[in-house]
Amino acid sequence: MVKVLLVEDDPLNARVFATILKKRGGFEVVQSQDVVEILEIVAGGEISAVLMDVSLSQSTYKGESVDGIRITQLLKQNPQSQSVPVILVTAHAMRGDRELFLRESGAEGYIAKPVVDQQALVQKVEQLARASIS
Repeated sequence: MVKVLLVEDDPLNARVFATILKKRGGFEVVQSQDVVEILEIVAGGEISAVLMDVSLSQSTYKGESVDGIRITQLLKQNPQSQSVPVILVTAHAMRGDRELFLRESGAEGYIAKPVVDQQALVQKVEQLARASIS
Protein backbone atom coordinates (compact mmCIF):
# COMPACT_ATOMS: atom_id res chain seq x y z
CA MET A 1 0.00 0.00 0.00
CA VAL A 2 1.15 3.52 -0.77
CA LYS A 3 1.87 5.44 2.42
CA VAL A 4 1.92 9.24 2.14
CA LEU A 5 3.31 11.71 4.64
CA LEU A 6 1.22 14.88 4.62
CA VAL A 7 2.98 18.02 5.86
CA GLU A 8 0.36 20.78 6.09
CA ASP A 9 -0.14 23.38 8.82
CA ASP A 10 -3.67 24.47 7.96
CA PRO A 11 -6.13 22.08 9.66
CA LEU A 12 -8.79 22.49 6.98
CA ASN A 13 -6.34 21.88 4.13
CA ALA A 14 -4.87 18.92 6.00
CA ARG A 15 -8.32 17.38 6.39
CA VAL A 16 -9.17 17.97 2.71
CA PHE A 17 -5.88 16.48 1.46
CA ALA A 18 -6.10 13.50 3.81
CA THR A 19 -9.66 12.78 2.66
CA ILE A 20 -8.72 13.00 -1.03
CA LEU A 21 -5.68 10.77 -0.54
CA LYS A 22 -7.56 8.17 1.50
CA LYS A 23 -10.89 8.06 -0.34
CA ARG A 24 -9.84 8.69 -3.93
CA GLY A 25 -6.40 7.12 -3.81
CA GLY A 26 -6.82 4.45 -1.17
CA PHE A 27 -3.53 5.63 0.37
CA GLU A 28 -2.52 5.39 4.00
CA VAL A 29 -1.88 8.92 5.28
CA VAL A 30 0.41 10.01 8.10
CA GLN A 31 0.51 13.68 9.12
CA SER A 32 3.17 15.76 10.85
CA GLN A 33 4.46 19.31 11.08
CA ASP A 34 7.31 18.47 13.42
CA VAL A 35 10.52 18.68 11.39
CA VAL A 36 12.51 16.13 13.41
CA GLU A 37 9.60 13.71 13.22
CA ILE A 38 9.23 14.30 9.45
CA LEU A 39 12.92 13.56 8.89
CA GLU A 40 12.74 10.40 11.03
CA ILE A 41 9.52 9.11 9.45
CA VAL A 42 10.78 9.51 5.88
CA ALA A 43 14.24 8.09 6.68
CA GLY A 44 12.48 5.09 8.26
CA GLY A 45 11.70 3.71 4.81
CA GLU A 46 7.94 3.22 5.05
CA ILE A 47 6.85 6.42 3.26
CA SER A 48 6.15 6.18 -0.49
CA ALA A 49 5.71 9.94 -1.08
CA VAL A 50 5.56 13.24 0.78
CA LEU A 51 2.97 15.96 0.15
CA MET A 52 4.74 19.10 1.42
CA ASP A 53 3.14 22.49 2.01
CA VAL A 54 5.61 25.18 0.99
CA SER A 55 4.45 27.84 3.45
CA LEU A 56 4.62 26.32 6.90
CA SER A 57 4.13 28.89 9.63
CA GLN A 58 4.79 26.81 12.74
CA SER A 59 7.66 24.47 11.83
CA THR A 60 11.08 24.97 13.37
CA TYR A 61 14.35 23.06 13.12
CA LYS A 62 17.31 23.62 15.40
CA GLY A 63 15.71 26.82 16.70
CA GLU A 64 15.02 28.33 13.28
CA SER A 65 11.73 28.73 11.45
CA VAL A 66 11.67 26.55 8.32
CA ASP A 67 9.35 26.19 5.37
CA GLY A 68 8.55 23.27 3.11
CA ILE A 69 11.39 24.14 0.75
CA ARG A 70 13.96 23.83 3.56
CA ILE A 71 12.45 20.62 4.91
CA THR A 72 12.55 19.13 1.40
CA GLN A 73 16.21 20.14 1.09
CA LEU A 74 16.94 18.35 4.37
CA LEU A 75 15.17 15.22 3.11
CA LYS A 76 17.11 15.29 -0.17
CA GLN A 77 20.45 15.71 1.65
CA ASN A 78 19.92 12.52 3.66
CA PRO A 79 20.85 9.28 1.83
CA GLN A 80 18.11 7.47 3.77
CA SER A 81 15.35 9.77 2.52
CA GLN A 82 16.62 11.33 -0.70
CA SER A 83 14.87 8.84 -3.00
CA VAL A 84 11.41 9.44 -1.49
CA PRO A 85 9.50 11.71 -3.88
CA VAL A 86 8.29 15.05 -2.54
CA ILE A 87 5.38 16.92 -4.08
CA LEU A 88 5.23 20.57 -3.12
CA VAL A 89 1.76 21.99 -2.52
CA THR A 90 1.34 25.74 -2.44
CA ALA A 91 -0.96 28.66 -3.02
CA HIS A 92 2.04 30.47 -4.55
CA ALA A 93 1.12 29.88 -8.16
CA MET A 94 2.64 32.86 -9.94
CA ARG A 95 4.48 32.39 -13.19
CA GLY A 96 7.90 30.94 -12.47
CA ASP A 97 7.09 29.77 -8.92
CA ARG A 98 6.84 26.12 -9.96
CA GLU A 99 10.28 26.04 -11.57
CA LEU A 100 11.88 28.10 -8.80
CA PHE A 101 10.45 25.95 -5.98
CA LEU A 102 11.34 22.68 -7.70
CA ARG A 103 14.89 23.86 -8.41
CA GLU A 104 15.46 25.22 -4.88
CA SER A 105 14.00 22.24 -3.05
CA GLY A 106 14.91 19.25 -5.19
CA ALA A 107 11.27 18.09 -5.07
CA GLU A 108 9.87 15.86 -7.81
CA GLY A 109 6.44 17.47 -8.13
CA TYR A 110 4.40 20.62 -7.65
CA ILE A 111 0.67 21.16 -7.22
CA ALA A 112 -1.04 24.53 -6.85
CA LYS A 113 -3.72 25.18 -4.22
CA PRO A 114 -6.62 25.08 -4.28
CA VAL A 115 -6.63 21.61 -5.80
CA VAL A 116 -9.27 21.71 -8.52
CA ASP A 117 -8.58 18.32 -10.11
CA GLN A 118 -8.52 15.84 -7.23
CA GLN A 119 -7.96 12.88 -9.53
CA ALA A 120 -4.85 14.55 -11.00
CA LEU A 121 -3.48 14.93 -7.45
CA VAL A 122 -4.07 11.26 -6.72
CA GLN A 123 -2.50 10.22 -10.03
CA LYS A 124 0.57 12.41 -9.42
CA VAL A 125 1.10 10.93 -5.95
CA GLU A 126 0.58 7.40 -7.22
CA GLN A 127 2.88 7.87 -10.22
CA LEU A 128 5.76 9.22 -8.14
CA ALA A 129 5.21 6.78 -5.27
CA ARG A 130 5.15 3.74 -7.58
CA ALA A 131 8.28 4.95 -9.41
CA SER A 132 10.15 5.23 -6.11
CA ILE A 133 9.07 1.74 -5.03
CA SER A 134 10.31 0.05 -8.22
